[in-house]
Amino acid sequence: RRMALADAAALKRLAVDYMHPELGVTTSDPTAIARCYFDRASAPEQESFEEAEERRMALADAAALKRLAIDYAHPELGVTTSDPTAIARCYFDRASAPEQESFEEAEERRMALADVAELKRLAIDYAHPELGVT
Repeated sequence: RRMALADAAALKRLAVDYMHPELGVTTSDPTAIARCYFDRASAPEQESFEEAEERRMALADAAALKRLAIDYAHPELGVTTSDPTAIARCYFDRASAPEQESFEEAEERRMALADVAELKRLAIDYAHPELGVT
């Protein structure tokens, strides 16, 4: 009976130690030492709140960049929005749009660029007489 009561008292002491870690440990053995698992050389590095916040922001930036890269690489996916006020804008008919060229102006520009290309060829021929005539 005494052994059963001693076992019950030991179990109660262990249960109290387990349920109340804030009480601390008392010992009478001078050779018993504790080891700090947080400050030892092989402990994993602890992260401060600022470092954790910075890591969270960096991961959020990386996720946003990934989303933008996917949007850029796959224009066929289209844009989805839940905002009913989001509307498309025509950038060609707005008041600040650059003026569109008429067909005649485009033809005149093409002929002017052809003349410039011919003048460039003539200037190269004049500057480099060593080049053969084709």
